[in-house]
Amino acid sequence: MAFLGLSRVSRRLLKSSVSATPSSFSVLQSQQHIYSSKHVTTTHYINPFSKYTSWNHNYEVWSKGTESHQQSFLGVGWNYRLVAGMSSSSPSVVEGNPKKDDKEKSGVGAAAKDASWIDLYLPEQVRGYAKLARLDKPIGTWLLAWPCMWSIALAADPGSLPSFKMMGLFGCGALLLRGAGCTINDLLDQDIDTKVDRTRLRPIASGLLTPFQGVQFLGIQLLLGLGILLQLNNYSKVLGASSLFLVFSYPLMKRFTFWPQAFLGLTINWGALLGWTAVKGSLEPAIVLPLYLSGVCWTLVYDTIYAHQDKEDDVKVGVKSTALRFGDNTKLWLTGFGTASMGFLALSGLSADLGWQYYASLAAASGQLGWQIGTADLSSRDDCSRKFVSNKWFGAIIFSGVVLGRTFQ
Repeated sequence: MAFLGLSRVSRRLLKSSVSATPSSFSVLQSQQHIYSSKHVTTTHYINPFSKYTSWNHNYEVWSKGTESHQQSFLGVGWNYRLVAGMSSSSPSVVEGNPKKDDKEKSGVGAAAKDASWIDLYLPEQVRGYAKLARLDKPIGTWLLAWPCMWSIALAADPGSLPSFKMMGLFGCGALLLRGAGCTINDLLDQDIDTKVDRTRLRPIASGLLTPFQGVQFLGIQLLLGLGILLQLNNYSKVLGASSLFLVFSYPLMKRFTFWPQAFLGLTINWGALLGWTAVKGSLEPAIVLPLYLSGVCWTLVYDTIYAHQDKEDDVKVGVKSTALRFGDNTKLWLTGFGTASMGFLALSGLSADLGWQYYASLAAASGQLGWQIGTADLSSRDDCSRKFVSNKWFGAIIFSGVVLGRTFQ
């Protein structure tokens, strides 16, 4: 009995001590300032136990402050404040920060998501140019470089490794030419990029750079690329220069045909022809033409998956793509192009008389390509992007197979 009486007295004292009055609320606010050097501008009055109607006691409510006034002493990135005296009958009021979705819709979340090492480490004056060249997105450079590396490795003598000098030159050339292609694309597509969610923050479309600055930067890129080309033999100089027509015309294709991905394949796989000629001084059609065609078919696979990210925007803007052309039959088409790509690779290996290691790599590459096509969620932009980026591993598998097949030939 004494314990029960003591419990009732304690409960009454506790209830009276935490009753919600203006003065007690201000005291709590002043106490909060003691532990924080910055005040909290928002308060969420929430009753977490409102669904329990039998409870009518005072509750503890934790409120989250604004991100810009985070408490450092908590060490967890959130600012919490204890607000006492809110009963279940108190109204629920939520005010302050916009939701995450609202931020992203307004562009704040999108800008934060697009932040990269360029924003962190490069001077502000050059950030726009680095983004214009897509230096923060190296997958395009990989996709351009791999057919070059395949061809250089195929051109190596039996039992020998590929030329490291040529691979270095073509690696630098891939970086420069890919950047130049992106600059050309952004100059020609600036009216379209402003209407597409994924591209509206590109330097020219967003106004970070002017079109004239883009043209100046393109001139520098082409001059540096010319410096790489002049290191090659005369046959390769002519062959390399002839690819500029494809480089400049590809960005326009989406306005006229549903097959811009095929034109991209013809453009980005030009290195499959050029790599061989840079080493040998001439073309060997039986080897390099199947290699080139395999790259074109491969590009149709990965760039169609990539194009599914923008299909809704493409319809609104009025541009075309294989993603729109294939529609619900996309995976059937991709299976056909993937099969053709592997067939052309096998034909090129047979013509070059490569060892069994090459065909083992083809089996592994077929599995990787089949995984892409089979598991791609074409309605998910994130998954399409992941599958697209995974193609750097497809290229690496083929390259390792060519090197091993030629070295142990």
